[in-house]
Amino acid sequence: MPASQEHRNQGPAGSPLKSKRLLIRPGAIGDIILSLPALEYLGGEVWAPAPVVPLIRFAKPRALSSTGIDLVGFGDTRALDLFAQYEDIWSWYAANRPEFHDEVRGLPFRFLKALPEGPLHATDFYLSQVGAPLGAIPRIPVPRNKGGFIACHPFSGSPKKNWPLERFLELNLQYCVGPEQHLAGAVQIDDLYELAHWLASADAYVGNDSGITHLAAAVGTPTLALFGPTDPNVWAPRGERVTILRRDRIDEITVQEVRSCLEHLLR
Repeated sequence: MPASQEHRNQGPAGSPLKSKRLLIRPGAIGDIILSLPALEYLGGEVWAPAPVVPLIRFAKPRALSSTGIDLVGFGDTRALDLFAQYEDIWSWYAANRPEFHDEVRGLPFRFLKALPEGPLHATDFYLSQVGAPLGAIPRIPVPRNKGGFIACHPFSGSPKKNWPLERFLELNLQYCVGPEQHLAGAVQIDDLYELAHWLASADAYVGNDSGITHLAAAVGTPTLALFGPTDPNVWAPRGERVTILRRDRIDEITVQEVRSCLEHLLR
């Protein structure tokens, strides 16, 4: 029996597991991709931000925005009514909101920290929270058909994590952007699962420390991730063919260094 199935059939002390489990996972794209192995290990229904719902292929997902969860404690009982149908609730949501804890007192909640602590890689941190073996790789199953191009997402959620855009443009790659980003000639695919298919058709990928870089690694595309102020020991994308290029100041990375790493990835 697979470990994940065994875990679903037994509670923390080996007793039969309650029948209906809910996993509540807020966060940015990269955070949720890094926690996919832990979510899959637990199994159950997943509530997550609407943009990442298409990426959750192993469970029944639901958009957090459709549940009323943000209005718990403000007179809206939709989420409380929904919680009542679950016998086991693991929540990375509201771990530090005592008023939320008060509202759900008596319900079978287990609150977990959403941000990693200590030296563990984020994926291993989330796995350790649920009692799963460490070392798993986040995977999003899509077909891999090489399209003869190198993909690049030259942005991230924080300007300080971005390699200078003009250097990305020197590489003359196939760029992609998000719904609120603009770059002439870039591909824009708003549905993340459709974007996953496009990334999986690339021969390689290069990008900043961003959710799209994690997505490229999760679909198996050879990935070069450029890091500056954030710690790749915790936040690097995880995959069989991931290369990390880091400088304390990300603008210290040269175009030639990036070209050399991409050439190595393509061998």
